Amino acid sequence: MHKLENLRTHCPKHAQAEMKRDYHRPLYAADGLAARAAYEAFVKKWSTLCPAVAKSLEEAGLELLTFYDFSTAMWKSLRTTNTVENLNREFRRRTKTQASFGTEDAALTVLDGLVAFGHIQLRKIDGHQQLPSFLAKEWQKVA
Repeated sequence: MHKLENLRTHCPKHAQAEMKRDYHRPLYAADGLAARAAYEAFVKKWSTLCPAVAKSLEEAGLELLTFYDFSTAMWKSLRTTNTVENLNREFRRRTKTQASFGTEDAALTVLDGLVAFGHIQLRKIDGHQQLPSFLAKEWQKVA
């Protein structure tokens, strides 16, 4: 969502709907290969139509498509930053009465406490059951 909003700032108003459709192609592709092809097609097309849009997407790079490395059950959760944004929003809400934290450790202690006591609920990533097997495969690649 944040990258799309950023792209919109670089795109003329009359072309924003088309740009949004093109942007969604790599994010909602059937697999990683199709996503990379759609990404390249986006960059090629928008380099001509609106170079600032293409440049902005290229700054993000293929890291936008990292979620394709995970199982398909996880894609929906990993393609967005909603979980992290919710955590940040709730943490700010719970701590806004404090002027500041003396150290980073103090802020982390408060955050850990809020999560541990259930004041902040963390939503599980869809397909989280498959995460251990994914991590095992990644460790085998490193070893």
